[in-house]
Amino acid sequence: QVQLVESGGGLVQAGGSLRLSCAASGSSFNIHSMGWGRQAPGKQRELVAGITAGGARNYADSVKGRFTISTDNAKNTWYLQMNNLKPEDTAVYYCAAGASALGVVNSDYLDSWGPGTQVTVSS
Repeated sequence: QVQLVESGGGLVQAGGSLRLSCAASGSSFNIHSMGWGRQAPGKQRELVAGITAGGARNYADSVKGRFTISTDNAKNTWYLQMNNLKPEDTAVYYCAAGASALGVVNSDYLDSWGPGTQVTVSS
């Protein structure tokens, strides 16, 4: 079982940047995909970025060119750098991990989720 904890959320003005971090502990040896999802009020959770253990990345169209996912394998940590934030990016952001590389493109394959961190972008 993998335990995940996010950090780095907060309030930022439109056009600003934030970097989210996700620290993994427990059985992290079986992680083949890592990702970030978000859920805005009244909306379904969506996968916004994913990365495989081999470094292949995938992004939702809504964040391409603005968000970057990266990992620090030595620290069992991954990050979401968010630039040029927009009010529509406001949501609770969750990090996730999966035993299948398919978790990069399909959140159904992400087995473990963190408790979430709030990101609010003001206009």
